Amino acid sequence: MNTSPTSRRHFLAGAGAVGATALMSGCVTSGSTGSSSQSSGGTVSLQSNLSSPQAKSAMQDLIAAYNKRGGSKASLNTVASETFRTQLPTYLTSANPPDLLTWYPGSVADGYARKDLLLDVSDIWQTGELAGYSDALKKLCTDSAGAKVFVPASYYWWGVFYKKSNFAKWGVQEPKTWDEFIALCKQLKAKGVTPIGLGAGGGTAWVASAWFDYLDIRINGAAYHRELLAGKHSFTDPQVHKVFDKWAEVLPYFDPNGTALAFQDATTAMLNNRTGMMLIGTFFADAAPKDQLDDIDFFQFPIIDPQVPVAEEGPTDGYFASARTRHKAQVKDLMSYLATAEAQEVYLKGSSGTSLPTNPKAKDAGTPLVKKGRALIESAADVTQFFNRDSSDALQPTADTALTKSGRLRLRGLDPSARYLDAASGTLYSGAHLLHSGLPLAWTAEHDADLVVLTRQ
Repeated sequence: MNTSPTSRRHFLAGAGAVGATALMSGCVTSGSTGSSSQSSGGTVSLQSNLSSPQAKSAMQDLIAAYNKRGGSKASLNTVASETFRTQLPTYLTSANPPDLLTWYPGSVADGYARKDLLLDVSDIWQTGELAGYSDALKKLCTDSAGAKVFVPASYYWWGVFYKKSNFAKWGVQEPKTWDEFIALCKQLKAKGVTPIGLGAGGGTAWVASAWFDYLDIRINGAAYHRELLAGKHSFTDPQVHKVFDKWAEVLPYFDPNGTALAFQDATTAMLNNRTGMMLIGTFFADAAPKDQLDDIDFFQFPIIDPQVPVAEEGPTDGYFASARTRHKAQVKDLMSYLATAEAQEVYLKGSSGTSLPTNPKAKDAGTPLVKKGRALIESAADVTQFFNRDSSDALQPTADTALTKSGRLRLRGLDPSARYLDAASGTLYSGAHLLHSGLPLAWTAEHDADLVVLTRQ
């Protein structure tokens, strides 16, 4: 993770420029949904990014249940989630795209709809179980031209997850405020425990964006956060500086390997007691053994300013269809089924069961963890989606690079047991960390030197 002020400025300038470019390039007039000949038969292809073992198995169960109904048929093609993420624009613009794809609603879907890549499915929202969905979900699935282009299937929450048995063993409690959270980190570190796992390596660098999201909505509020990601504020605003200043307070407590381990490996590290906790969405449970889920709990991301209305991250997942599909009627039939309570309960039963169904009649897993998660989202003053979902897929790689891939300079001649303060950033490093992991620096062709003064404490 990057803590130097220069690095922060580099990210802010880069993210601001790329974000504005990405958002401006999306500001085109949406026209027709494309033209392709309609086929009356054939199997609908569903391309899925749900590749963790439990989620993949649940999707297979879901498609099998649909095919047993008679009528239209569907086939499932599961792609590794990070491959899917990078290849999605290619899938949608190819001459023969998948008929249906898993992904996200909101600004991300709207970005593709503006390019005439998504099928208008407004008609299926008028009848059946979709007609009973909440107004909030109807709005979330509507593009900027007024067409519904998405069908939601589930949503989930983010929190700081930990093992109940470990907190009991260490004699620590869930924090509620930021000061209590920092105190908890200090307690764990004093016990020889790495306080926080990250999981921003191995193709899952986007996980680090959750820290930016939560710090921003806790300090500046959800409305400002959405406006920032929509390009209405600059990443060089003083409000954003406050986010990075607060981030610097917690960076000494992250796992030094946080940007080397994918979130699945970081989950394993937490389950194997190598780290104390991690900020993550409930999707991590699909990569965890089911027999360990009863020992998992979470707490709300700590409150920083009690005057700021409490918002939570509650991303929604589901499906959109290619505008080039040759099986429009069959695709809409499958999407209508995926919106049913029956379909969503089939999926929840086969997966870890830690997500929440979007169908108001569908039953969730009903576990204490899920009840606590539902209460967290329902009590929130506002709900955000996630960094790329509230901005664009195009902005996410910029954030990934800025937040996780800074250069590091290993230092020599330091006492590994001592602590060293960078007064300019306020960051306190251990000598061992500087010797082995190095000092984070953001050097580029235009900025290839830094002056950093470290004072031994």
